[in-house]
Amino acid sequence: MDNALSQISKAGVAVWLDDLSRERLKNHSLEKLIKEDNVVGVTTNPSIFSSAIGKSDLYRNDIVKHKDKTIEEIITILTTDDVRNACDLFSQTFASTQGRDGRISIEVDPRFARDAKSSILQGIQLWKLIDRPNLLIKVPATTEGLPVISKLISEGISVNVTLIFSVARYRQVLDAFATGLENRLSADNSISDIHSVASFFISRIDSEVDKQLPTDSELKGNIAIANATMAYDAFLNFEQSERWQTLVAKGGNIQRPLWASTGVKDPAYDPTRYVMLLVARDTVNTMPEGTLDAVRQSGVYTGDTITPNILSAKSTLGKLALVGIDLEKITNFLESDGVSKFEAAWLDLMNSIKTVSGK
Repeated sequence: MDNALSQISKAGVAVWLDDLSRERLKNHSLEKLIKEDNVVGVTTNPSIFSSAIGKSDLYRNDIVKHKDKTIEEIITILTTDDVRNACDLFSQTFASTQGRDGRISIEVDPRFARDAKSSILQGIQLWKLIDRPNLLIKVPATTEGLPVISKLISEGISVNVTLIFSVARYRQVLDAFATGLENRLSADNSISDIHSVASFFISRIDSEVDKQLPTDSELKGNIAIANATMAYDAFLNFEQSERWQTLVAKGGNIQRPLWASTGVKDPAYDPTRYVMLLVARDTVNTMPEGTLDAVRQSGVYTGDTITPNILSAKSTLGKLALVGIDLEKITNFLESDGVSKFEAAWLDLMNSIKTVSGK
């Protein structure tokens, strides 16, 4: 009998792994997940690279070999080598899904989250340096990141928009995505080979909201799912819009919502909730391996768990407002905090490389 990973894949959820390391590539554990657990893509972020490089000796020789380069140049070499090798590992998936999956993400330097010009330049640099068609350049969904999304897409670069917490910001991301495609068409270029995902963060919302709710509140643990459900409703509305219908007629590929931060933070919660309660077609769920294991072992598949719950999700968010909790204020904080956390992880990574290289 199919396990839950197989069932959600058949329902239209692309299963991606939220992790990458040289160790995974060397010991073939990533290859095993592709073959056995329906994994069809990988996301990375500064925290993942900081952990992978800081805790493994597999990078030491390369760091020493390039010790005459700047810290930033060494980081670029290490991370792009891993991502390029992962792209190659997923080349068959990429081909069999016509470019939809088999995707590997690499993020622009998180210190550029408020710097559109530097983000654009580095996004183009990373795209050329890795030189693989199944790459996604990851761009934070800050206000300054919105024009970066449009520009990179207009340049023919596939993009993963990250750190999305609010539905309002997600609508802006969809607009930036469409603008990029429109600008590319205006320059008489094809848009048929451009793919994009919009990474909507889940568990961090419950972590923040739950702190502000009474212990016995029925809303505890339910706001992140409701928020994501309303994001999917925005996706459906965009998909049906005249603007998107015009773009799809010219070869456009829909930007799929990607559920990120899907490992539960509260151990009292079912470890599969941010996967099994977010099942709908044309979505991606990127999971840490612990969550992937939990879904395989105990996930209970009940079909589409988003579309039938759009009205109840709207009601849930209305109840949150009635108890005096400002979700917009929380999502604004989480965006800022997310940028800060990724910057901190990047600085930790730089320090790890300084130590090994003797700089």
